[in-house]
Formats: sequence, C-alpha cells, structure tokens
Amino acid sequence: MKTPTIASRAILAAAIISCASSAAFAQAAAPAPPPAPTPRLADGTPNFGRVPGEKGVWNVGWVADFGDRVVGHEVPAAQRKTGYNPNAPGAESQPWVPTMPWSAAVYNYNLKNQGKYDPEGYCLPPGGPRMMATPYPMEILQLPEQKRIVMTFEGATHIWREIFMDGRPHPTGDALNPTYLGHSVGRWEGDTLVVDVVGFNEATWLDPIGHPHTDQLHLIEKLTRVNKNVLHYEVTIDDPGAYTKPWTVSWDINWRANAELTEYICQENNKYLHRLTDDFDKPLFR
Repeated sequence: MKTPTIASRAILAAAIISCASSAAFAQAAAPAPPPAPTPRLADGTPNFGRVPGEKGVWNVGWVADFGDRVVGHEVPAAQRKTGYNPNAPGAESQPWVPTMPWSAAVYNYNLKNQGKYDPEGYCLPPGGPRMMATPYPMEILQLPEQKRIVMTFEGATHIWREIFMDGRPHPTGDALNPTYLGHSVGRWEGDTLVVDVVGFNEATWLDPIGHPHTDQLHLIEKLTRVNKNVLHYEVTIDDPGAYTKPWTVSWDINWRANAELTEYICQENNKYLHRLTDDFDKPLFR
C-alpha cells in the first residue's frame, strides 16, 4: 500500500470536512418535530394542566398594552409597548380601542406617569384579565367531579381564581359582592373553555400601561389548548362605563415543561411605598 502524499492527504481531509459540514447542515436544517397533541382527561375533555407523571406550568407572558393586541388590529411585535415610556403615543394612536374621553385621558395620564400609581405595584391583585398577562407561572387544575376549575398564579400577589362549571348563574343585587377577580362561570364549547365574568371592583387596571375600567366590566374569556405546548387566550372586554363598545384582545401562552410553582412574596421589603409621592410631591403614605 502506498503512503498518501501531502496533496492526497489534503484532499482527503477536505472531503472529510465537507462530509461533516454537510451532515451538520442536514441535521440543523431538519424541521423540528411537531408539538404533542392536546392532552385530554378520561372523559375526553381537553386537559389544561399536567398529564400524570409529568411536571409543567403555563409560562404567562408580559402584555404591557392590550391596545397592541386587539384582534384585527394587532401591532407588529417590534412596535409593541414593552414597558413604561412617557414619550410613547397615547390613546389617539389606537383608534381601535373604543375609549371614552375620560378613559382615554386616564390611559394617557397613566402612560405619562410610567405606571406610578399602578395598583399591582403596591402588591394588590392584577384583576381580570390582567392576571393572564402578568409574567409569572400559572397552573390550571380541573376538578370535573366537583364541577369547578381552579387557576393558581405564582405571582400577581399569589392569587387563585375559581371557575364554577355547574351551570349556576351569577349572583345578583347585593349578593354580587364586587371583588378583584369577579365571579366566574364557565362552560365548554367544543374544546374551548368559555368563561363569563362579572362583579369586579374598580381597584385594578386592565393592563400594566393603564387602561381603566369600571364596576360595569363584563368579560367573556375563551381558552383553547391548541396543542400540548400552547394555550390560546382571548377575552372580550365589555364595559359600557369606560368604552363605547366591546373590544377583544388575544395572545398565546406557552407551556413550560418540568417546571413547578415556587413561593413568591410581593409584600416583603416593599420600600417603594415609603418614598412614593403624588403629583404635588407630597407623600402618599405617612
């Protein structure tokens, strides 16, 4: 057998490198496997939580301004508000949000103040539907034998909400005690969970930027687990006290496998309140 020359060795090395690069490219270019299908409970109902033997939580994302997510008027991701920018355009830049003069003015005021008076900044609950846009993990626990669904949130002042699935109506009159999260009744429409919510107090903002609402707020939420990895959330906001007509926003929430809820304490070491001042530079808390 002849000893390879320097030239033949170079050719051989180049061929090996070329083959390795081609294999790496083919591997990198291979399409990702499709997500697993929507898991289901024994009765065929979509399972919005974990499957037996697995961990996992819903990785709720940050939605700063619901006006950027109005169905039919979705703002491109690169142009959405991601935080408090006092120079950002106000309500006049979102004509598809049917504000009244007073609610548009409140939105603009909250925007210019960079969320200074945001109730959630004082460890108060985010309320609905903002709880679905506050970036902390969330679990959904279905209890079909009890005809109810419980949603547990790690952040957002570690709250939970209960959705009654037994066909009961909303309380009326004095029995409908206004709360941060309202009174929720749900039903299934195919594979979509539809939740009707009323009975809100006025102590929350709709979103972090500061869209207001009144105690006339009525929500219709629709939750669909598209596949194992994606929960699609859509909510119609109907508040005749603050908006001239209903408007609908939506976004996707991703599944975070192998994660669990952890302890979160909002109230601990909350020193911000001690130096907070009003528009006249006077302390809000004494």
